[in-house]
Amino acid sequence: MLKFTELTGVAAPLPLINVDTDMIIPKQYLKTIARTGLGKGLFSEMRYNDDGSENPDFILNKPAYRKAQILVAGENFGCGSSREHAPWALLDYGIRCIISTSFADIFYNNCFKNGVLPIVVTPEELEKLMDDASRGANATLSIDLASQEIRGPDGGVIHFDIDPFRKHCMMNGLDDIGLTLEKATSITAHEGRITEDRPWV
Repeated sequence: MLKFTELTGVAAPLPLINVDTDMIIPKQYLKTIARTGLGKGLFSEMRYNDDGSENPDFILNKPAYRKAQILVAGENFGCGSSREHAPWALLDYGIRCIISTSFADIFYNNCFKNGVLPIVVTPEELEKLMDDASRGANATLSIDLASQEIRGPDGGVIHFDIDPFRKHCMMNGLDDIGLTLEKATSITAHEGRITEDRPWV
């Protein structure tokens, strides 16, 4: 999993509430279990017209936001089904951080397991960040996970809370497999003892 320590990038505003995982990555893209290649399907029903052409009104199709790495979104982001393809698609597109007032629990957990940082802020803070993100080419935010701060283009700073264990995992690029491998020496020693004590197992 990619480490997340600091990120400075363009933030795209998506002031929609209850964005569900089917909106993030529609069901026709769920035929694969590969984590790459899903970026093309991210928000596809909003990004593309019926004929496959780009919808110029969708935020990620606007020139200033095509390389956005941060999404400032409305409340209850990631609700609906529990598809892990949603954070896969966001990450494959290039989104490393999502800021909202609230997230659906399963989506929130899946983000941490895939290297996408979900940040919860107050409604007042979101309003300020949404305004920052609406500045087009100047819509740059800096996320410092170590200090748990969001820095806006005008120098404003917003502090955010995060579970210490999840912070450790993000900063060290540890998913569930990585956490297990941290215990590899102990696991090998335990298996060795089992083999000696109970060779029939």
